[in-house]
Amino acid sequence: MLKDNGKIFTTQGTIIDEVSADNARVAVVGNPANTNCMIAASKAKRLTPDRFTAMVRLDQNRAQTQLAKKAGVPTTEVKSIFIYGNHSPSMFPAFAQATIGGKPARDVIADEAWLRGPFCDIVGKRGAAIIAARGASSAASAASSLTDHVRDLVTPGAIHSLAVKSGGAYGFDPAVWAGLPVRTTTPGSYEIIEGHAMDQFAKSKIAATNTELVDERAMVAEMLG
Repeated sequence: MLKDNGKIFTTQGTIIDEVSADNARVAVVGNPANTNCMIAASKAKRLTPDRFTAMVRLDQNRAQTQLAKKAGVPTTEVKSIFIYGNHSPSMFPAFAQATIGGKPARDVIADEAWLRGPFCDIVGKRGAAIIAARGASSAASAASSLTDHVRDLVTPGAIHSLAVKSGGAYGFDPAVWAGLPVRTTTPGSYEIIEGHAMDQFAKSKIAATNTELVDERAMVAEMLG
């Protein structure tokens, strides 16, 4: 998939850069989304890397739903659950940063084993589980999440998860596109939210998903630039 889809995004990145409006923003959904986004951005000579984002909002929405179900509350009660890293089973839903009803999620759920184990696994592998159950991916969920992705990206002050060029934030390789918490500054522009504390478990999860992203980049090195 990485090699085949990567070829598609080399062409798309080139054409989008040639014909798009000067203020264009590009949202990549096709998997592997993070690396496809990097490939497309590498072909752009006019549009800057910050114009290219990949969708991890589906993962954020799934994480929000799982925390709400576990706590027995509406999803609207869950805030600040961010996705770090790749859109793959290695992603890390940072539960220590989340709140439920205004309280730390860890305090409300009080089941560290579930948070570190089944919760991370369910969010990371939910897409595969849906395909196994239905024989097809959840296209409607992806479409709804893309609507969320775009809406928050054009809403100043919105805080959400985006896969963006990391620039080295949270220990990610500076050149990879990684899911990170961002704040929309002006419509279509954002800043990475720095400074979230990471315990050793979180650091290990981020290191693992970063390794995967770096490995993916190495696999498509000939497609970049």
